[in-house]
Amino acid sequence: MFPITTIYAALAGLFLFYISLRVSMGRGKHKLSLGDGGDKDMIKRVRQQGNFTEYAPMTLILMALAEAQGTPAGVLHAIGIALVLSRLGHFFGMFGGKLYPLRLWGMLATYALLAALSLGLLGHAML
Repeated sequence: MFPITTIYAALAGLFLFYISLRVSMGRGKHKLSLGDGGDKDMIKRVRQQGNFTEYAPMTLILMALAEAQGTPAGVLHAIGIALVLSRLGHFFGMFGGKLYPLRLWGMLATYALLAALSLGLLGHAML
């Protein structure tokens, strides 16, 4: 039904699997059954997962709506690629140091995607 969005939703699902596995493995490493235990490594892992689950789903929903409204395939692929790269950038940027600019870039790109998709859909709906 949404062949292009499906590709990026599947990639997002695989990435969520990976970062969720990192949380579970961290809990095993730090002997935690719930939460982050105040451990800096676990706080980072939990926030990496949380941030992804806070932004990726809405962006994918908006992307699917744009696809349903006939947005050209090239535009949808650009959106999907930007989503994947922005979320990867944010994830790796949370490791800090020289990678920190990736976090900022990932955040700004995600905000831009959300705003552009939302405004575009609103504009289309109001025509």
